[in-house]
Amino acid sequence: MTDSPAVKAPLDPEEQPILDSVLYIRDRLSLLKQDRSTYIKSHDVLQLYEQVIEQVHLLNVIRKEHDKPLEQNRGRSIQRAHLPVDNVLDDCFQLISLFFLTIGRNNEAPAVYSMTSTIRRLLDHLKEASFFSAKDLESIGNTFDSMRETLQRGKETYSPHLLTLLENRLNTCQNILAELQASLANLSPELSPVHEKLISILRSIAAANTRQKFPREEVLAFQEQLKEIQGTMVNGQFLGSDGTAPSGQEIVVELLNRCLKWAEVVLSREGKIDERFKTTFDKLCDIRNALEKLSLTQAWSLRETDLYSYQRKLDRIDESRINGNFEDAYGNKADLHAQRVS
Repeated sequence: MTDSPAVKAPLDPEEQPILDSVLYIRDRLSLLKQDRSTYIKSHDVLQLYEQVIEQVHLLNVIRKEHDKPLEQNRGRSIQRAHLPVDNVLDDCFQLISLFFLTIGRNNEAPAVYSMTSTIRRLLDHLKEASFFSAKDLESIGNTFDSMRETLQRGKETYSPHLLTLLENRLNTCQNILAELQASLANLSPELSPVHEKLISILRSIAAANTRQKFPREEVLAFQEQLKEIQGTMVNGQFLGSDGTAPSGQEIVVELLNRCLKWAEVVLSREGKIDERFKTTFDKLCDIRNALEKLSLTQAWSLRETDLYSYQRKLDRIDESRINGNFEDAYGNKADLHAQRVS
């Protein structure tokens, strides 16, 4: 029914009835997602939500008796858990969250769940790649503010188990965001436009590199823009209007060097992916193309729950990496080009 990992027997036999129940609920959610013969009814979604919360309560009772972490505290780690009950509950919450979006209840607490998962993945990748703009972070921060307002409005309506879980997930994301913002704190306003331009060029080269036909002339044009930016430097520094070197030099200079190196790598490879990682690359391209098709040609009939299978496929690919890198069958790591393209 889902792309989630196969469920193994729980370590604690007392959790087996709960596992059975949440598996049944997940199957009902999956069937509801696949049924396009009728509109999704709010009553059906709310009923399944209440059943999930009931199982969370029962699970917490068992875990509290054995002095184990409660389910809502799992929100401090958004990565998939090793415990089968937690994984299936995550599936249920993801689906319910997308169902709330589908039925137009975007500003209610359950709708926040899937958003925290997506933003956490995004933040992890921004941190790993080490290139992002202040505008990127500002936009994410604004989204967090909106999500917290949603949780505040839901305090009188929704289960404290859900609200605590969502608060923990948001706090985890907020901590990563603060870390990323701190890394740009020394960037002066005078250098911000250069930094933004470099980020834009780097992303444009990366996008060009994944096209079916490699656009060599386009990448050469981006490389020329980088050289023009490099040409404005004096003695290896960017100068401000008063002739002094603004703060944040190391941030912008390092980014410029990375952009120049990436342009060289992309031009040398001409869009050809390492065969060892081509299967993964093709899967990602298929997902991207399917999502683009959904957004451009089928937006009128799109249900947010349609995104669930793509979300899970991306999770599985992301979680197949080892210490942030793809490895082949022999444990050899992907090079820079394959890592950044995949």
